[in-house]
Amino acid sequence: MKANAGVSHWLQQGRVWGFWALLLCVAVLSLLPTAYLPPQVFSLWDKAQHALAFTALATLGLLAYPRRPGRMAIALLAFGGAIELAQAATGWRYGEWGDWLADALGLAAGSALAWRQRRRIERATRAAAQAAAPG
Repeated sequence: MKANAGVSHWLQQGRVWGFWALLLCVAVLSLLPTAYLPPQVFSLWDKAQHALAFTALATLGLLAYPRRPGRMAIALLAFGGAIELAQAATGWRYGEWGDWLADALGLAAGSALAWRQRRRIERATRAAAQAAAPG
């Protein structure tokens, strides 16, 4: 059982580090001049990128910090809004309400994925505890 706890600790640390690394990547890529980015494949590609980035951020963030999901959701929405404001201030990017809406949709999708994964983890933990119990 002790070996399992070590694996769980390292997995949790990986989630935390992965979340912060992804957050930094999203911030940097969101503020790069468009000349440094690949051309858009289709007209909604920008919105899809926002939704996918925030799906990943929400999933990792909620798995890394599961005790306060509401705070994580609010923080990620604020982060998305801050990105839009920063883009508007750069002069080479444009902040758009539609991007923030795509962030919110990605956050909802990521929340659902994280919730599902947490349920799986809880079931597996309960099953392992029952199997280890004497009797």
